[in-house]
Amino acid sequence: MELSNTTQIGGETLPPPPPAKQIFILAGQSNMSGRGGVDKNKIWDGVVPQECFADRTRIFRLGPDHGWEAAAEPLHQGLDSNRLCGVSPGMAFANAVKDRVGAVGLVPCAVAGTAVKDWARGTEPYDNMVRRAKAAAAHGDGEIKALLWYQGEKDTFTAEAAAAYKEKTEQLILNVRQDLDLPSLPVILVVIPSGRGYLEKVRQIQKGIELPNVVCVDAVGLPLEEDNLHITTEAHVILGKMLAASYLTNFLP
Repeated sequence: MELSNTTQIGGETLPPPPPAKQIFILAGQSNMSGRGGVDKNKIWDGVVPQECFADRTRIFRLGPDHGWEAAAEPLHQGLDSNRLCGVSPGMAFANAVKDRVGAVGLVPCAVAGTAVKDWARGTEPYDNMVRRAKAAAAHGDGEIKALLWYQGEKDTFTAEAAAAYKEKTEQLILNVRQDLDLPSLPVILVVIPSGRGYLEKVRQIQKGIELPNVVCVDAVGLPLEEDNLHITTEAHVILGKMLAASYLTNFLP
């Protein structure tokens, strides 16, 4: 006989409780919020690769109202300052880890065009990320497992920004861990493949972050959109799988 997950109270049938979630924070700038398939006229082609398909029973996102909802591309739509979003690495990541970790809760927090200084404690992007992460955990049906961070292109524009990148990025990680009371929170940092004149300096800094439980995945060589700054839909799928492999290899018990 097949058992039902529903509950009856006073003759009323209630839906099954939400599944316990492994929660992942997605933060950074526009390549994390996703521009895959968005052309120079800010039109998204609507193409969603199979690796990014929705799974309404196992992949969720924290919506603008801090409630869980079924996740689907564009994952950051309505959350990235009302900018048009396309495919991002988040759904490919979730689909690649779900068979190992169970239900996945994604907390999209990326903001296009932000430098690392814009993520200092007390700024709106940072405070919003912490609020949303705490709200996700407060539902009581999940545990924050990692921060996935893809940012740095903006800091390749000037020598001053590039020179300050290491200190500010390491302080960001320390602040997040302190404010979420997760002193060993894993951080997977994407080493950026694109930027401006100080790209190589920022890339080397990212590879040299000197904090425990911080690992890098290098996105160099992934295909770029026409603007030579944003990665393509294909690249987002590859990157999502790279992030998943890094998490499963480095942090899954």
